[in-house]
Amino acid sequence: MFSKEESRKLREEFWISFGKSFPRKWILYDTKLKGFAFKFHFDTKSALVVLDLEDDLENRINFWEKLQSLKTILTDEFLPEAIFEEEYYLENGKEISRIYVNLNQKVSIHNKNSWRDVMEFFVEKMTLFETFFEEYRDFIDS
Repeated sequence: MFSKEESRKLREEFWISFGKSFPRKWILYDTKLKGFAFKFHFDTKSALVVLDLEDDLENRINFWEKLQSLKTILTDEFLPEAIFEEEYYLENGKEISRIYVNLNQKVSIHNKNSWRDVMEFFVEKMTLFETFFEEYRDFIDS
């Protein structure tokens, strides 16, 4: 077990190492679409590349319907393993919609031996997610 401070330091070390190993400006929250954000997630159990829809329900439904209409393209041409969850609950109980890709191997941010695999997974999958978004941004934003 790690103390809170040890865990915090490991998390910080991972993200600094990731930024230095793969220096790149990611889109993430800078999509220019309210409530539409890409995220990296890495904890003691999993690593995910995520697209979260967190705005008001009407806006969320609008984005969700457009992404659903693009689902075949996303899964055939970019991310075949993408998981679509229209109703996803965050730890704080907030309901959002989420599309994500999970690294299907046992990883932990506390285990430095898994960091390289996670970093490579992040770069590969987020690059594909961003490419999809850039190609279909106008449709999603219409």
